[in-house]
Amino acid sequence: MSVTLKSPPSSFLSSSLPKSRLGFANGSSSSTLLFKFNRSFPVLRASSGSSSSVDTGLSTELDAVSTFSEIVPDTVIFDDFEKFPPTAATVSSSLLLGILSLPDTIFRNAVDMALADSTCSSLDNPELRLSCFVNKALVNVGGDLAKLVPGRVSTEVDARLAYDTHGIIRRVHDLLRLYDEIAVPPERLLFKIPSTWQGIEASRLLESEGIQTHLTFVYSFAQAAAAAQAGASVIQIFVGRVRDWARNHSGDREIEAAIQRGEDPGLALVTKAYNYIHKYGHKSKLMAAAVRNKQDIFSLLGVDYIIVPLKVLQSLKESITSPDEKYSYVRRLSPQSAARYDFTAEEPVHRYGNGFGVRTLICYCNYGLGMFRINSILRKYLSRFFSYSVILGNRSTPLIHDFVTIFAAIVLTKWDQLSLASAMGPASVELLAAGLDGYVNQAKRFEELLDKIWPPPNV
Repeated sequence: MSVTLKSPPSSFLSSSLPKSRLGFANGSSSSTLLFKFNRSFPVLRASSGSSSSVDTGLSTELDAVSTFSEIVPDTVIFDDFEKFPPTAATVSSSLLLGILSLPDTIFRNAVDMALADSTCSSLDNPELRLSCFVNKALVNVGGDLAKLVPGRVSTEVDARLAYDTHGIIRRVHDLLRLYDEIAVPPERLLFKIPSTWQGIEASRLLESEGIQTHLTFVYSFAQAAAAAQAGASVIQIFVGRVRDWARNHSGDREIEAAIQRGEDPGLALVTKAYNYIHKYGHKSKLMAAAVRNKQDIFSLLGVDYIIVPLKVLQSLKESITSPDEKYSYVRRLSPQSAARYDFTAEEPVHRYGNGFGVRTLICYCNYGLGMFRINSILRKYLSRFFSYSVILGNRSTPLIHDFVTIFAAIVLTKWDQLSLASAMGPASVELLAAGLDGYVNQAKRFEELLDKIWPPPNV
């Protein structure tokens, strides 16, 4: 699933990320076009007679939820431009497959022009030639979309590079160069990268260059926190997939902790990630994907973006609300609630190195170290994770008594590959692998199809 969005009304970012989308492929890896949903529905109030009149008393459920979060329609129809006018778009191998399956689409010429590119055709190496064609097709379609939408166009980075930081960066730079050749500026672009450690590092480096990234396949708090620290522009969490895994599996500490608290694990992950991002001042915007019903949406009101399935969206659009509606539209997530969120109240889902966790650290500080200075052994251990001079100074530093401050130091610590790997439970590992497999299969299918139709008749 690909996503490009418009920043919510509360955002002061100069570039806008809209919402709404079009997908071609069935399944979780469908590519989409995103649209901002314009609230064009009449507001109705029941009159004293048998008819309704346009007024300001009643509105649709879609109007109600749209006041809290940006709603991204998750559609599977390619010709929805009139029904949901797009303001941003995503281009991926799945989208390109859909274009090739619809020869009359306005984007087919963009793919054909890529296949006719003389620079790519002149390459002797078949693999390099095919990769060149794919990049040109992505950019040509992305360029056409940039002419149709006022917001950003997101381009998917090949999932086969998910574990190659420098490979991801080179690919993004190649795509940027091609976009520059057709006069699409960097501020109109967003690049979608899988949330492996290498992908997160690539996002960090790209964002430091001013290149906007969207990290996908986030299934754990560790991934979300690392992505936020990397400065990713958009972080996408798949609510329903986490829930589905929990129904059929066990053994994931993060999921089981949420269930023990009586919470849905997918919704709990979005809530915790949102609170972390806003409590500690990260710039990332959070997107909740794979929501399955209206109650999921009501539980996430306030998150930056929510991808809504077409059936649920239609139901929201057709449902009229009133002040005494049985659903209470309450903002569940907000920067104010995030500021009050107490991370120390939970057993942390991220343990460092050999399982030394936050609760263990608190126990050591309270009972083992007391009022003494942090000794050199503990400081040496903590130096693997902390960048704070209060702990890593050359001289022993007095122990901090406020363990909220200690925990803040921990959660704000720069994640490394070891700590991320040890914090990711079986759910996030398995779901990440499945998502990557889906994207890789889509890319291979598109390449196989290109190989069959190249050279085109006019070359």
